Amino acid sequence: MSRNAKIAVGGLAVGLILLIWLPWWVALLIIVGVPAAAYLALDPSQRRRLRRVTRKELGR
Repeated sequence: MSRNAKIAVGGLAVGLILLIWLPWWVALLIIVGVPAAAYLALDPSQRRRLRRVTRKELGR
C-alpha cells in the first residue's frame, strides 16, 4: 500500500471514531477545521508552492 493510501485509511479511521464519540457537527468541524488551520498556518510562499504542485498533479 502506498504512503498516501495509508494516510487516507488512517484519516478515515479517525473520522469514523470521531463520529461515534462526538456529535456529528463537532466531528465535521474537526475534520474540516484541522486541514484549513494547517493551510492558513503556511507562509504565503508555501501556499503558492502547494497550489502550483496541486495544479501540476491535476494536469497529468
